[in-house]
Amino acid sequence: MTKKHIDACIRESLETYFKDLRGAEPHAIYDMVIQVVEKPLLDVVMQHADGNQSRAADWLGINRNTLRRKLVDHKLIK
Repeated sequence: MTKKHIDACIRESLETYFKDLRGAEPHAIYDMVIQVVEKPLLDVVMQHADGNQSRAADWLGINRNTLRRKLVDHKLIK
């Protein structure tokens, strides 16, 4: 999957979101998108890293402590 494909999927999803609003004003779109994208991103990366947080953090380009906090926030670990 290329960056272009991911971009196209996100654009299509956002267009559907706006259609589904049927003229209603959107609210806090940025936070909503980040929340919706971040959890599956973390979950899939952790699976491919075989649960190794250091490896996953490196792949994501974030600090291991930041990864751990995000995993807890999304209830992917306790």
